[in-house]
Amino acid sequence: MQRHHGFLIVGLILSGCAGSESEPPPQKAMSGSAALVETNGLSTNGLSTNGLSTNGLSTNGLSTNGLSTSKFNTWFNQNTALSDMLMRYIVKCALPAGAQLVWKNPKTRLTYSWNGSMGLTPGWSGGQPATEIEQQVITACLAAHANRFSVQVDISILGLDAAGTPIPMVNQELTLYPEKEACFFGNLFTENATYAGNNAVFSSADSSVRACGLEMSNPSGIDKCPPIHHVGKCTDMCAPDPQHNYYYTCTYNGKSYRAMTTRLTHADIYHCGDGICQISESCGTGTTPDNCKDCGPCS
Repeated sequence: MQRHHGFLIVGLILSGCAGSESEPPPQKAMSGSAALVETNGLSTNGLSTNGLSTNGLSTNGLSTNGLSTSKFNTWFNQNTALSDMLMRYIVKCALPAGAQLVWKNPKTRLTYSWNGSMGLTPGWSGGQPATEIEQQVITACLAAHANRFSVQVDISILGLDAAGTPIPMVNQELTLYPEKEACFFGNLFTENATYAGNNAVFSSADSSVRACGLEMSNPSGIDKCPPIHHVGKCTDMCAPDPQHNYYYTCTYNGKSYRAMTTRLTHADIYHCGDGICQISESCGTGTTPDNCKDCGPCS
């Protein structure tokens, strides 16, 4: 497999798949004590989609030495707030819990520390150039954490790491996070592309601060969560694991990608008409999120 000397070129869209990879091994459940520990797929998202539009981040490996390049320094200092946020989620996805990446900005002399959590790409995390599979895994993980409103929401992320091992799942995870949300995939390293697909059917009155995964009625066809591109239903384009808990590969435009699947709690799906104006709803007199009577008429 070809190795790419790229750290990440960020910009997103989403798709579906027909599996070209062999089926993954059965997912193992963890004990209840692990339920809220981020070594598994239970996580808190809040990555701004603006932070996914940054081009030019490039290193040979995700390590302190890999960040010691003029290209990384130039990229990071174009917008330190967005770059710091993106690095926080990249390291969270790539490095295991307990690991940390520390970098001192040569321009500002400030030191940044980013903590690992999911450990999805051990090779890249160890300083090796990212393989194509690692690029896809990091892309899917970042997209799964993206949030149109930059609001933190607890989510369940299911899928395979770069080695093909299922992300550990706690015993009651499917019960705690019953709402099937979306599948995410793509490659920001080489294609500057990230895709998302619906994993459930929601009514035209429903919405969520997640937004990037849920694609409700959208006659205009314009992406509501750029740079993530919504491309349809996961069931049409993706291959599920044997237990049908998640999709592990999705195919779009003839190319297969490693995918991540997200799930939400009931409380994080909002319904226009319940009398509460939510952040994902707008003023109006109707019953859809962009014209919701719960928020009152527009002035």
